[in-house]
Amino acid sequence: MKISVSLSAALLGACAVLATVPAYAEQKLLPAQSSVAFTARQMGVPLQGHFKKFDAQIAFDPAQPAASKIAFTVDTGSATLGSRETDAELPKPVWFNVPQFPQASFQSSAVKALGGGKFEVAGKLSIKGQARDVVVPVTLAQNGATTTATGTLALKRLAYKIGENEWADTSMVADDVQVTFKLALSGVGKL
Repeated sequence: MKISVSLSAALLGACAVLATVPAYAEQKLLPAQSSVAFTARQMGVPLQGHFKKFDAQIAFDPAQPAASKIAFTVDTGSATLGSRETDAELPKPVWFNVPQFPQASFQSSAVKALGGGKFEVAGKLSIKGQARDVVVPVTLAQNGATTTATGTLALKRLAYKIGENEWADTSMVADDVQVTFKLALSGVGKL
């Protein structure tokens, strides 16, 4: 009898704790409605590419953005520029070195609300074993139950050792790369 009363009390306590878990624990990335693209320049000509595989773990509280946490990963082997020859080069050590560094990642350290659905997300971006502090401008918009986070981040590819050796010549491939993203999320509270 004592055991069943204690067990019942423990279960009730666990239910009470679970009831206080914020709603953002249910937030999920909707991959089919999301995209991560990049634009580089080779000999002045823009090259458009994208990543086919990526994931995010989001714990975003619109009422307390400073308490939010965002983790994002991209499978570097899923990069494509739409050409079989170029796509065969991207996984090689001189570019993404996919065998050694199969993922790039971002981990937030601070989220700051700027007003009007705009935020700054500071954190560490790691690509090819190189970690750098970045600030990502993000705009949030809601349509029904879906929240969309969009933004553009300017990167210097050489800071991450993308395009080494002869490809480090910025007259051939520019150092500047623009990464644009659209992440559709479910489970975010009202903005």
